[in-house]
Amino acid sequence: MQPDVSQIKEVTFEIKKVFDDKRIDRYLAARLPDYSRTFIQKVIKEGAVLVNGRTVKSSYDIQRGDFISVHVPVLEESKIVPEDIPLRIVYEDDYLMLINKPYDMVVHPAGGHPSGTLVNAVAFHCQNLSQVNGPLKAGIVHRLDRDTSGIMLVIKSDAVHSHIAMQFEKRYVKKEYVAVVEGEVTFDSDEIHLPIGRHKNDRQKMAVRRDIGKDAVSVYEVMERFHGYTLVRVMPKTGRTHQIRVHMRSIGHPVVADFMYSDHESCYLSDLLGKEREIGEAPIIERQALHAHRIEFFHPIQNKKMGFQVDLPEDISRLVQTLREIRPCRNGNN
Repeated sequence: MQPDVSQIKEVTFEIKKVFDDKRIDRYLAARLPDYSRTFIQKVIKEGAVLVNGRTVKSSYDIQRGDFISVHVPVLEESKIVPEDIPLRIVYEDDYLMLINKPYDMVVHPAGGHPSGTLVNAVAFHCQNLSQVNGPLKAGIVHRLDRDTSGIMLVIKSDAVHSHIAMQFEKRYVKKEYVAVVEGEVTFDSDEIHLPIGRHKNDRQKMAVRRDIGKDAVSVYEVMERFHGYTLVRVMPKTGRTHQIRVHMRSIGHPVVADFMYSDHESCYLSDLLGKEREIGEAPIIERQALHAHRIEFFHPIQNKKMGFQVDLPEDISRLVQTLREIRPCRNGNN
């Protein structure tokens, strides 16, 4: 997939809040998840990124009130290039496979991410993938955000793809996520039933939209409470973009280190201790603390229900353990 320089699109952002140590290249890479940070830096160097009408360097720290204009080339669609990228395969047969996707991996090629995606990796491992959604989304029947880790279902045949897609549409597929959210969630369990649509002012974000939003339902259960944080299990009944992230934000408990929907893009030990950040201190976690833990579906060929789950990744496990040690629940109850 190569850039078609004859087709350029403009994306704009208006900065409405203050960020701690937020370079423009990091900001744009997070806000434009289909473009890699390296690609963003190249675009900035070429002068295709303007802040208040002026060119800047990648190291520029964005300020409240800045107006950012980004011009990026549209990429031509082409065949997938198989890449020898290690895969953590949970299960595989002749018809489908379950993969434990790491965070910081885009699911399929798009602008700025022509390679290094899950689809590129799967294409190297498996020559036959479903083509229902086109060559760039070969085998993909559902998605995880770039910085959400966890279990993903990949389909090898068009017939099985259609059957599994029907299960998603009819809400037969059961998905379970684990997340660390800000604040101490009041109820032990509850259902969030709020419609989700594009944000009115920021097209990269989603929001609760009672006017044009699509029906969205999430059920959550508290797993463990800490001082100022909660470990939750979330079962989305629908599959809207950013659904869990938007729903948890809507009840005042955004996912920890969620750049789009929290006011904090990372979490440091010094933050949890209420101290000043140390020079050179590494964050405990620097992506949303959200993990696709389990999935259940009906295998149309084996004619049986199947379920698979994967453990929490190292960064979320480290965050949970740190909270247990220094932020135990004040009343001693979980």
